[in-house]
Amino acid sequence: MNNFDFYNPVKIIFGKGKIADIPKHIPNNSKILVTYGGGSIKKNGVLKQVQESLKEHTFIEFGGIEPNPAYETLMQAVEIVKNNNIDFLLAVGGGSVIDGTKFIAAAANYEGECAYEICSKGIPVNNAIPLGTVLTLPATGSEMNANSVVTRKETKEKFAFYSPLIMPKFSILDPETTYSLPKHQIANGVVDAFIHVLEQYLTYPTNSPIQDNFAEGILRTLISEGTKAYNNEKPNYETRANYMWAATMALNGLISCGVITDWSTHKIGHELTALHGLDHAVTLAIVLPGVLNEVKDLRKVKLLQYARNVWNIEGNEEDSINKAIEKTEKFFGDLGINTYLNHYSIDESTIDTIYNRFVERGDKYIGLAGDITPESVSKILSSRL
Repeated sequence: MNNFDFYNPVKIIFGKGKIADIPKHIPNNSKILVTYGGGSIKKNGVLKQVQESLKEHTFIEFGGIEPNPAYETLMQAVEIVKNNNIDFLLAVGGGSVIDGTKFIAAAANYEGECAYEICSKGIPVNNAIPLGTVLTLPATGSEMNANSVVTRKETKEKFAFYSPLIMPKFSILDPETTYSLPKHQIANGVVDAFIHVLEQYLTYPTNSPIQDNFAEGILRTLISEGTKAYNNEKPNYETRANYMWAATMALNGLISCGVITDWSTHKIGHELTALHGLDHAVTLAIVLPGVLNEVKDLRKVKLLQYARNVWNIEGNEEDSINKAIEKTEKFFGDLGINTYLNHYSIDESTIDTIYNRFVERGDKYIGLAGDITPESVSKILSSRL
């Protein structure tokens, strides 16, 4: 096992009816900005619950944070924060709303010319407004980590940034908030969480059985509970609770302790989203099979472990690896996600653009595992046409 530092101070408040507990976790004199997305929380009653819980507080609402949150939209919220002396943020939504709110928290105190430098240039965050979250779409794990991803429409770029200062003070996880999710959002959430685990697990051995066993348990849970959440016409509380907790555990830092992680699938997928607006999980489902086929000889040990412990595949090594990749892709297809670029009218010109972007940025390797180059990216994406 490699050396590691692990720090996660996020307080998780889990279960039905827990939105009412929000006031217990925000100082009484706080001036709050409540952020959310396109308005689904107005229809399903979640916003009303939040408003009721905050009736003794002063708060302003900011809606309209889009999927793949846009820098241009978020800077409007930053102005509201500055003009109204906001000192606490409450994100109500899925990963995009939470990621966007994290950026608002960091950008409100940014002293440079362009706050997007936090993302594009990795400028350290030295000060951030505290925030909490009410999760409504399990997927990204943003409710329990220090990560955020923001898109800039003007330049068609999508970058991640990291800072312990943007970790939520608390996150409310009430499985009942997921009951109104459409099937495609459940599918996206399950696939996103699933590939988060694979980016941390499916690389190279470091003799880390605790992390491996946790990772494999999360993957098996997402396969079983995610499939039920997607297929069941009537939401089941226990199924949604297990799916929600699995998605949170997938990216809260625990399973990445002491292991080699990758994130090449995410980096390539971010380019597809920035250029074509595809759902984040869709891009991951497209890219991952190509990545695994590209590195299957190099990552043979972990792929065999994955085949055996997650998909119950035994036998010839080459056949086992190929079957595991096939089963993974079929799992995405069973959740209604097409895994080929031509389905989305994306051709070779996009592959050339993405290759050139990585080269122009000076990226020798894509991801952290050190086995994907810009040339590999071209091969991976060409295999997904």
